[in-house]
Amino acid sequence: MEAAHKKEARKSVFSDYDYSNFYYGAGDDPANLLGPFCEWYEEAKPNGYYLYSEPLSSAPTTHVRVRNGKTGAVHDLLNLASYNYLGISYRDEVKQAAIDAVHKYGLGASGSPILSGTFDIHEELAREVAAFKAKDAAILFPTGYSANVGFISSIMRSGDTIFCDQYSHASIVDGAILAKSKTVFFRHNNPLDLERKLGGVRGKKLVVVEGVYSMDGDVCVLPDIVDVAKRHGARILIDEAHSTFLFGPNGRGVAEHFGLDQEVDFHLGTFSKSLGGQGGFVCGGRNLIDYVNAFGRSRFFSCNLAPPLVAGLRAGLRIVDQEPQLRAKLWSNVAYMRRRFAEEGIDIGKSTSQVMPVLVNNDAKVFAVAEKTQDRGLYLQPVTYPAVPKHKSRLRISVSAAHSEEDLEQAVQVIAGVLREEGICR
Repeated sequence: MEAAHKKEARKSVFSDYDYSNFYYGAGDDPANLLGPFCEWYEEAKPNGYYLYSEPLSSAPTTHVRVRNGKTGAVHDLLNLASYNYLGISYRDEVKQAAIDAVHKYGLGASGSPILSGTFDIHEELAREVAAFKAKDAAILFPTGYSANVGFISSIMRSGDTIFCDQYSHASIVDGAILAKSKTVFFRHNNPLDLERKLGGVRGKKLVVVEGVYSMDGDVCVLPDIVDVAKRHGARILIDEAHSTFLFGPNGRGVAEHFGLDQEVDFHLGTFSKSLGGQGGFVCGGRNLIDYVNAFGRSRFFSCNLAPPLVAGLRAGLRIVDQEPQLRAKLWSNVAYMRRRFAEEGIDIGKSTSQVMPVLVNNDAKVFAVAEKTQDRGLYLQPVTYPAVPKHKSRLRISVSAAHSEEDLEQAVQVIAGVLREEGICR
């Protein structure tokens, strides 16, 4: 009994810890946090307080095979965690394009984009992305993260000022750090606060926003942001990672959705979200793209995108262009989930997109919620600090065009049941 009591007390203690407890340690040894972190990690994982990096053994379709990090058992689960918003990455034509490219090009690019790593297929994808976005040119990056880091640090310098939404993705913040520019954060989606921060600032100014914010699912109030930025002589970068290929009459993103394509100076997107692939891109004028090609450190110090991946992305882009009904199906699914969550009293904040945070706001309890939903057939991931502020934990749902109404209703029923058991919703 005493041993069991000690084990339960230890479990309670470890449930109160998270990454923030191990972010910085005193002393001269940079490795002095390894012991405490690993001790916590080894206790947290089997007790259900660390549910990350659970390996999948199937394609990220609407249903996936997942190995439970606590028990080691493999389960077939309804997938609400993967991006793949249009359900494209596992289409037969996408897979066949990648297979054909393996036979032609081999496995990888085997070089930096500015040395031996640029192939004809990279140039073709860049031209096709630029045409889709109705821009003069585009440049490819290995990831969406590296696109923000490389682009921002290539055009901004020490002495310049970057204005970031307080909920900006880490890649935006890291790009500003690498640029050594002064970074000013304005309150989330608040053009009035942006105006206050811009007032009196001289020199080069860049305002960075996201089309859809990745942890909250709300859409940027772009018309008001553009108005404020233009009046203060600031350039505008929009990161459309979660909105490219989804928003707007042609799927070009939130800027097109608001009719502000020409008012926004720099357009950034990814291939990992709507297409379910990998990589990032920036679109703009030819001179801009040539400059970023020369100064984008995160690009030219990385190996280029693998040609088979690029071939699959090109096939996916053709599907987006030829099958607008996929976007219509996604938005129908989003509307269904929003309505059902409202009926069940489930708080998804201000989300109006396919990214839906189920707000738990309890950093310890969110793991219990995630574990219970997985036990009942859903694949969901808890999101805590540092991805979101402390005590703003949530489950992040990714709705796909590939989900059926039966899939979505199953998800609603399971989530609502677990949240009621935990006293989180009525």
